[in-house]
This record gives sequence, C-alpha cells and structure tokens, in this order.
Amino acid sequence: MLDWNKINTVLLDMDGTLLDLNFDNHFWLEFIPECYALKNQLTITQATDILLPLFKSMEGKLEWYCLDYWSGILNLDIAGLKAEISGLINVLPHVTEFLNALKVTDKKVFLVTNAHRNSLSIKMEKPCLQPFFDEIICSHDYAFAKEHQEFWQAFQNQHGWNKQTTLMVDDSLAVLQSAKTFGAGSRYFCESLFWASQPKQAAKT
Repeated sequence: MLDWNKINTVLLDMDGTLLDLNFDNHFWLEFIPECYALKNQLTITQATDILLPLFKSMEGKLEWYCLDYWSGILNLDIAGLKAEISGLINVLPHVTEFLNALKVTDKKVFLVTNAHRNSLSIKMEKPCLQPFFDEIICSHDYAFAKEHQEFWQAFQNQHGWNKQTTLMVDDSLAVLQSAKTFGAGSRYFCESLFWASQPKQAAKT
C-alpha cells in the first residue's frame, strides 16, 4: 500500500491507464488499415504491411502520437476518423472511483499524456474525466514525448512539482524509466489490479 500522506502530486497517464487501450488498438491496427486500403485500392493485408513498419519507426517519438503527422503521411483525416468511432472509448474499471477518492484530498492531480490535443479533446469529452484534474498536460506542448528527459525538465520547470513527493502512474515502461532517470519519486506500472486499491488513506492532511 502507498503512504498517501507522503504524496502531494499525482501524475496520471491517459491511454492504457485511465482508458481502455482497446479503442486505440482497434483504431490503429484495424480501422486505419481498412481506411487506408479503401483509399488506395489495396487489400487490408497489403495496407497493414505498409503501415506497421511506418508505425514502428515512430515509436517513442512525438510524431507517433501526432494526429497531424499521420494525417499528412497517410492522407487521411485521422482526427475525424477517431471521432467517427469514439463510441468505443471506455474508462477502465475502478478509475472513476479512484479519481473521486483523489478529488476529496488536497493532492494536485495532473493528467500527463502523449496524446495529441485533437485526440485528447475527443477522449476527454466521451468519458467526462476532465473535471477530475487540476491541469491537463500534453507532451506536444513541450515538443517532446514523455519518453524523453526534455519533456520532464520542461514540465517540472513550469509547474514546480516536488520529485520526491510525486506519484506517477503509467502503462509504459519506457515512460516510467524516463521518469525514473529524471528522478521522480514513486512510480507505478499500471495494471487493472492497481485500481482495486483506491486511496483510502488519501484524506486531507
């Protein structure tokens, strides 16, 4: 169990941490190949063979998360296509209960995401999570993804959170390693079981 009395700031990832990754997996691995195949008169297999290496080459880079980048590369309206199937966006179990418990504490709660602002607006509107956060931090605003030290330095410089009293929850080991290198205090790899342990001790101190 965490000692919530020693935590002043909570940094929460969005995709795979608060939101089910099924939406993004379906979007990038099934829906986009279908759309790309239709537009370019290809089979879905041919489209997938073209797209997967492109996606792989951008992993960990800001471009991987940038809808404008992929719209240009693929000649598709990526934001529009995301909105088209936004009904598939789902909050993971126990997330709302966890956020409600945090809301009644004195802890600063940030959503810290690599998601593009256009994607963020779609996802925040659907499950209505925005009111739970003191601020929403998008890595695109700093021109570096969370996998890079430059992001953490810029984020910390702007907001001044204490590294040693900060809890970070993320589903990416690469991001957690980057935060560890920067010196952030408590780090948690997000698993569904984590949400079963709500901050019962997270009362005002």
